[in-house]
Amino acid sequence: MADPTREFLEALRHKLESLRLAGVRRIPLILPAFEIPAAPAAAAPQMPAEGFTSVADFAHHVRQQLDSQPGRRRLAATKAPGSAAGRSAGPAAKATSDAEFDETLQPSRAVDPELQQQLAALAEEVSLCTRCQELAAARTQTVFKDGPPNADLMFIGEAPGQDEDAQGVPFVGRAGQLLTKIIAGGMQMRRQDVYICNILKCRPPGNRNPKPDEAANCRQYLDGQIDLVRPKVICCLGGVASRFLLDDPTPVGRMRGRWYSYRGIPTRVTYHSAYLLRNYTQDTRMKVWDDVKQVAAKLRELRNAPGGPVETEDSLF
Repeated sequence: MADPTREFLEALRHKLESLRLAGVRRIPLILPAFEIPAAPAAAAPQMPAEGFTSVADFAHHVRQQLDSQPGRRRLAATKAPGSAAGRSAGPAAKATSDAEFDETLQPSRAVDPELQQQLAALAEEVSLCTRCQELAAARTQTVFKDGPPNADLMFIGEAPGQDEDAQGVPFVGRAGQLLTKIIAGGMQMRRQDVYICNILKCRPPGNRNPKPDEAANCRQYLDGQIDLVRPKVICCLGGVASRFLLDDPTPVGRMRGRWYSYRGIPTRVTYHSAYLLRNYTQDTRMKVWDDVKQVAAKLRELRNAPGGPVETEDSLF
């Protein structure tokens, strides 16, 4: 027989997830003084026998239950994308307020010093590249990567923007802050545990889309990163990344929702966080939410394969 309490809590969990993804932090007319929690663990909180005198009391109880889940740690809070603090936060900022990460999803491999040297040599080669004369003449510096060489998950975007060109790190502007929020809130992972790079290593003038010849010139560097890092899963952010990586011009809206393969690595396509900022609708946010959940589930599946670390059923969500 169905448990009405558990069904209600599960429905509440999904509702809170959708509201949190939409950027809502408080619901003053319904749950006064109660902040929406990060995505809770799979097991639903249990309702005590004495019941509650108000919805706010019940919400407080749910929050206590979520905070007490084992194997979780709090991340430092940052502001929402576009806020003053959000714009100034660095690439290693630990995502959204009240977001949580699961320790079992940290990189499963030790850092190989030789691999670090190889990636450093590749980054140095990139910094001296002049294959695209227009880009080389206009750049402040090349933008190679963010994240550890032993990452199990790799995000690939299109090209650096103005903030990235200035700092030399991918995804540090408003779109980067939103990506950090997605990684922490949607996947319960830390940004510093994933590898982030772009199709191009130089900023195109005016932030225009990369040209085919520019992408071709940078392809050797991107493939070098993939071969050295050897991620278990790749996530393409936006149509530019999916078009040049997978050689497929199909729009993101038609590519998302299924798995592809690049160099034998499971690859998923979702909307770029910059696109989300321009189209911040419930429908688009929920599609990205579903995409990153599928990416995390695939990562868990592969890490639970024979010979890999064992994770529990509620490790991700």
